[in-house]
Amino acid sequence: MTCTDQMQRTIQIAQWPPSRIVSLVPSQTELLADLGLDAAVAGITKFCIHPAGWFKSKKRIGGTKTVNLEAVAQLAPDLIIGNKEENVQTQIAWLSERFPVWMSDVHTLEDALDMVQQIGEITGKRQAGLDLRAEIRRRFEALPTPTQRPRAAYFIWRKPYMVAAANTFIDQMLFYAGFENAFSQRTRYPEISEPELIAANPDVILLSSEPYPFAEKHIQEFKALLPNTPVRIVNGEFFSWYGSRLLQSADYFQTFIARPNNYFEY
Repeated sequence: MTCTDQMQRTIQIAQWPPSRIVSLVPSQTELLADLGLDAAVAGITKFCIHPAGWFKSKKRIGGTKTVNLEAVAQLAPDLIIGNKEENVQTQIAWLSERFPVWMSDVHTLEDALDMVQQIGEITGKRQAGLDLRAEIRRRFEALPTPTQRPRAAYFIWRKPYMVAAANTFIDQMLFYAGFENAFSQRTRYPEISEPELIAANPDVILLSSEPYPFAEKHIQEFKALLPNTPVRIVNGEFFSWYGSRLLQSADYFQTFIARPNNYFEY
């Protein structure tokens, strides 16, 4: 099978449908599970925690940015699935010289929907991919229009503080959740100083549960800087996982839209 990935690379999959798949991205691992590919997936990363059964039973081949290349080679995959942002270019290049490597590149909901459909096609699960794409779209289209859009600062890291700004998938998910990005004038994942946060004066501060594991104990750090600004821990999977997790994201976002004034009381 010949296909083109989301980085516009031409991929030759000699064994189709593939029977030995390695996934290098947690959100795409979960997608493979929801497409019904349990028997075909041979390897996953140590961060692929969903589904729990796979995390316990599948061969782990390192982290998203620290792939154990030899461990992947030993699995002799007939398809590897990665992502431009989450994986390291040099490692992908090494793998691509030896195996078919399909890469996603996701910045928007439309990118995510295309990724779901394309992975369905290249894994022999075309109809399942189409059905999943349609259901995700339906749930997002059913989201109510917010009556107001609080300006949110979405933090992904601590020491140094880093936020999700424009040109990120998280930025678009913030929009669907009813927010305006308080750092929309910046791009990607910039470091933010305490004075910059104070100057931005967001309506709400969102502390993501991943990649940095923000917890309740960190809230007071931000309250000390902006005493009158609500601070909330949010589930980062619903904002940053761009596979089948999006089915649950829409319900999660509806909660924010329905309760913009009292959801962030601390």
